Order: sequence, then C-alpha cells, then structure tokens
Amino acid sequence: MTDRSTPPITRSTERGPGPASRTLAAFIFASRWLQAPLYLGLIIAQAVYVVLFFVELWHLIDNAILRGHITETEVMLSVLALIDIVMIANLLIMVIIGGYETFVSKIRVEGHHDEPDWLSHVNANLLKVKLAISIISISSIHLLKTFIEVGRMDGGIVRTSDGKVLYSWDGVFWEVMIHLAFIVSALALAWIDKMSHQHPAPPKNEQLTAGRLEASLRDPAPSPEADGYVTVRLPAGSQLPEGARIIE
Repeated sequence: MTDRSTPPITRSTERGPGPASRTLAAFIFASRWLQAPLYLGLIIAQAVYVVLFFVELWHLIDNAILRGHITETEVMLSVLALIDIVMIANLLIMVIIGGYETFVSKIRVEGHHDEPDWLSHVNANLLKVKLAISIISISSIHLLKTFIEVGRMDGGIVRTSDGKVLYSWDGVFWEVMIHLAFIVSALALAWIDKMSHQHPAPPKNEQLTAGRLEASLRDPAPSPEADGYVTVRLPAGSQLPEGARIIE
C-alpha cells in the first residue's frame, strides 16, 4: 500500500534570545579570562622551580665533586630531589597548557613541530587522568626517598643531625596509605573517563532508494502483518519501481 499523503509543513514561531540575554551570555562567556592571570602565576612558579633545580644541582656538584665528602646514598637522594622538581615542573606544564586550552581559549599551534601529542585531544577528563598519574609519580619519588632513609632507622625513628625526628614507622605507614589512595583515585578517574567514551552507536538513518525497494520486492522479509505484501511509503508524485502496484 502506498501512502501519497505528505505531512503538513509547520513553521516554528519561537523567538531567539533577546538583546539582554545575549549580552549576559557574552559577559558570562568572557568571564573565563579571569583564569588567565592564574596560569600566568603558575608560569612564575615554574620559573621558581627552575631556579631551585639549579640550586640543588649546584649543591650536588659541590658536595660530590668539589668537596668529595658525599656518600652514594646522599647522591641518590639528591638525584631523587632533582627528579622530584622535574616531575612537579611537568605537572605545572600540564595544568598551564591543558587548563588554558580547556577552560580559557584555544592554543592555536596546529601543525607546529613541537606540539605535544596529548594537546590535540585534551579535555577535562583526560587532564584529570594525566594529573593523577603525575601526582602518583611525584608520590613515588617521595616514597622512594623515604624507603632509602628508613634503612638507617634506630628504634623505629630516623633523626636528623640536630636530633629532630625525620621519619617514624607511623609516618612511613601513612605515606604508603596516601600513595595507595592516589593510585585508587587515578584508577577511578581512568575508569570514569573510559565509561564516558562508551556511548551506544547512533541509529543509522537509512534512506529508501529505488534499488533497495526493488530488492525488497524481489526478496521480501517475512512479516505476519504484511500477509505476503511489502508495504512502503513513497512521496507524492514518485514513480513506482517495476513490479510495484497500488493496493486499495
């Protein structure tokens, strides 16, 4: 059966937003630039870390090479301190570039040979996962430094040269617990990010063509309601394919 009737055309009479609404929306959208000074402040903080890195590096060179009275353990602790500074600097870079790209404005560096791989698909969820991984890396460095110091515990306590308590068994235990909490949080963020990308595939908008109609006429799909006929709807004035007929 062919239905030659066409649905009525309706026109939407809904009006767009007024001037006051557009002005308010533009003002709210422009408020994102209030975050720009925050990222500039993080750039200054990164410059401070650069200075701190070279200060620690000079102390390592002075103690290990110039004075020559530094042990292997102290060298390892100094190197871990340098790695710690580098990891924090990487964290700052992720926050500055990723946060600015996500919440303020696009950083138009497409095609630049130094563009980071993760910048092309950065979003809030990906930024959270990368930050969580960076925090875990920094926590691992601190925990490794703690484990090195634990080797010289005396009565469950590590003291400095002036007698102050540097580490204790309780402190080491809570450092491990906090590190595990960071790991669990990172796994939860990664799982949430993975679940947010698992959307059902949208239904395909299959269009009716003459070839598809002829194929359906040659090999009709069995249907209890069709009673041996294939019922299709065509726009008014369309030419019927070969083998099709109108049933009143």
